[in-house]
Amino acid sequence: MTTHGDTAIPAGTPAVAARTGSTEAGKDRPASTGDDSLPAALAGLRAAIGAARFPLTLPSAEPARHASGRLTDQLDDYLLPRLRRLDAPLLVVVGGSTGAGKSTLVNSLVQARVSAAGVLRPTTRSPVLVCNPADSGWFRQGELLPGLTRTTEPSEDSRTLQLVSAPALPAGLAFLDAPDIDSVVDANRALAGQLLAAADLWLFVTTAARYADAVPWELLRSARARGAVIAMVLDRVPPEAADEIAAHLSEMLAAQDLGAAPLFVLPETWVDGQGLLPDRVTAPLATWFAQLAADADARAAVVRQTLDGALAALHPAVEGLADAVDEQLAAADALDERVLAAYRGAQRTVEQGLRDGRLLRGEVLARWQELVGTGEFFRTLEARVGRFRDRVVAAVTGRPAPASELRDAIESQLVTLLRGVAAEAAENAYTGWKAHPAGAALLEPALAHPADDLPARAERLVRDWQRVVLELVRVEGGDRRFVARTAAYAVNATGLAVMIAVFASTAFIPTGLEVATGAGTTVAAQTVLQAIFGDQAVRTLATKARADLLDRVRALLNDEATRYLDRTEQARPAMDTAAALRRAAHGVEVARHRSGLADAAPDVPGTEGGGS
Repeated sequence: MTTHGDTAIPAGTPAVAARTGSTEAGKDRPASTGDDSLPAALAGLRAAIGAARFPLTLPSAEPARHASGRLTDQLDDYLLPRLRRLDAPLLVVVGGSTGAGKSTLVNSLVQARVSAAGVLRPTTRSPVLVCNPADSGWFRQGELLPGLTRTTEPSEDSRTLQLVSAPALPAGLAFLDAPDIDSVVDANRALAGQLLAAADLWLFVTTAARYADAVPWELLRSARARGAVIAMVLDRVPPEAADEIAAHLSEMLAAQDLGAAPLFVLPETWVDGQGLLPDRVTAPLATWFAQLAADADARAAVVRQTLDGALAALHPAVEGLADAVDEQLAAADALDERVLAAYRGAQRTVEQGLRDGRLLRGEVLARWQELVGTGEFFRTLEARVGRFRDRVVAAVTGRPAPASELRDAIESQLVTLLRGVAAEAAENAYTGWKAHPAGAALLEPALAHPADDLPARAERLVRDWQRVVLELVRVEGGDRRFVARTAAYAVNATGLAVMIAVFASTAFIPTGLEVATGAGTTVAAQTVLQAIFGDQAVRTLATKARADLLDRVRALLNDEATRYLDRTEQARPAMDTAAALRRAAHGVEVARHRSGLADAAPDVPGTEGGGS
């Protein structure tokens, strides 16, 4: 339906399948769907959305956070309070572009200067709600748009809602003059979107010069997706171009599946001393609203259509949130895997170091050859002789006995290996995260290197392991037959031999590398150990000692990896978040159909004939 100037609009309204209470003056009884499951389902969805988090920096995160905020606002601002009171006054939110004349139009419709209008932009800094005095109690309660502070005075604070009574406005109908949808002020734009989502009916005001702008059409498409009732006002139209511009706008509306929206065309005209448009200009729109206000069934049609459309739009919107949560979890898993892969590589390097004999080189090999090649090893196996000789050597030479030097060399070699693999793993993990947008946002420079206390922890690890090896020898020596044969042999010397055995993949049976480096001394020492313990016992001791060392190394590296993993754990959404969102959305959909809202929402008066 297109109207020009003072052209009359069709009278009559379609039949309504379900009736609600009325809010004419003196009446204020609640009306609802008669099914409490829908409010309960919406409350459950509200809780599920509130629990959803999107902390990882992903392309979907910021849109999901905005969508989550919009859904929460719509639930709090409109859906939940409107379901509690279906018969509450019909709220018409007047939105549009900067300078479209929204405030002037509202003032003219209520025949009073209730909203500031002027040339300065933005004019409307805080929203203004105008209603009949009989309806003011509902809006003062704050159930609708509860996040806005109520006031009766003009305010510069965008989070306040100025309430104005206008006796000329029929009961059952309220206008909310919203900030510009394309305001240069971010807070105003955000508030405009929030208010439009709380509307029973969207009245979009545009001008002949700006009706094709992109921003209004984005919001109109959003309104269509939500099933909201929409009416259009084309303002300030040159009379000579009215037909052409109206026809073009109608075509654009039809192309966006908005052809049913009533279109009111207001010509260019003057305003009176109060800044109001002539009555003849606003008469078609005022008459349409008067019919709506006078007919409780017509208002119910608007409310139910918009309410059901908003409910129907929840499911796909929440599904988008659930998908974004899934992406958060997948990203957290991917980041964890990059860290775990780096530290698994470090673990493999240590294992390889124990297999390939590299730890038998350098200082360890020199001290080992000194201990075995000079006969020191065999002499120190005799406990009393070994202890006496150790004291004499230390007293005369002032240097530790060869056994102590070997133990220190083993510790130094292992600590050097652990520090190297930890540094490489930290660098690889850092590089892996830096290449991922979510990981890069979680990094700090210290993560590129091992923890400051790693050297101390590595030294403690090796010393603890050496004590465990000696304990293994003592436990093995607890066997009666072994005690009978070897009671006099020194545990320390035997333990050193077992430590050396751990560094060979063949459990002390020399490979080509070991023969080349350790020569016959390795074989000689193995022969002694096998004579004391038996061949299988040697293998068992070396295997147990190696397993214990690798377990300790794994724990050390896991602690290092935790510096990264703790960050993803703090950012990771709960595992059931996406499932909870989907369950809650499904619950709302089931309750929506059970409530009968969709069945009870007929065509809105004035929209059945299309938009032109």
